[in-house]
Amino acid sequence: MVRGRDVRSGILGGSAPVTSGIIGVTVALAALRFLSIDVWSPIAESLALANFLVADGEWWRMFSVVLVHAGGITHILFNMWALYVLGPQIEREVGAGPFAALYLSTAAAGSAFAFHLGDISDVSVGASGAIFGLFGIWMASAVRRRNTMAGRAILNQLGFLLLINAAIPFFIRNVSWQGHLGGLVAGFAIGWAWSQLRGPNAAMLRIASAAGVAIVAVLSVLV
Repeated sequence: MVRGRDVRSGILGGSAPVTSGIIGVTVALAALRFLSIDVWSPIAESLALANFLVADGEWWRMFSVVLVHAGGITHILFNMWALYVLGPQIEREVGAGPFAALYLSTAAAGSAFAFHLGDISDVSVGASGAIFGLFGIWMASAVRRRNTMAGRAILNQLGFLLLINAAIPFFIRNVSWQGHLGGLVAGFAIGWAWSQLRGPNAAMLRIASAAGVAIVAVLSVLV
């Protein structure tokens, strides 16, 4: 699905409106924290992934958590840098709709892992589940091409990026390794499935398959 190019392509290599929009909104909310904590706090409380509230039926927190970063400047910088590096080429190749579906579905999968593998009292923040979903989809492409020079190069780059991001939970509070794992697994699975899709309906099938992952993730915490 993702061709064997350098993963450092960035937004400047072409149009990636969903990636740009996500970065803009996320950074704006993070900036609000430093401008007015009184305004930011209730917004963050309404968007964060609180397991006990999800258990009470507030399933939408599984998606909205990607907008909240409370771990300081390092937290959002790492996440938005990774999104800037990993997201644009995926979006350009699969389209804005499938990319948005991918981002949201891997966020939901990460939230589901955080819910099931964490404590009911846990409160998590950040886009890490969705970011690791992007790692996962790149990883699926690289594994499929592991016998080529391009595939090996991407695997080496991803190993370095994953190492940096995997270390974040050890230094920043309320960042969930469970969410990282869930996003990575979901992104890999979606990427592998997407690589089999061809033809004029490929975009709709990609959206549908990603939406299916999100639905399963939500139902897993509600049923």
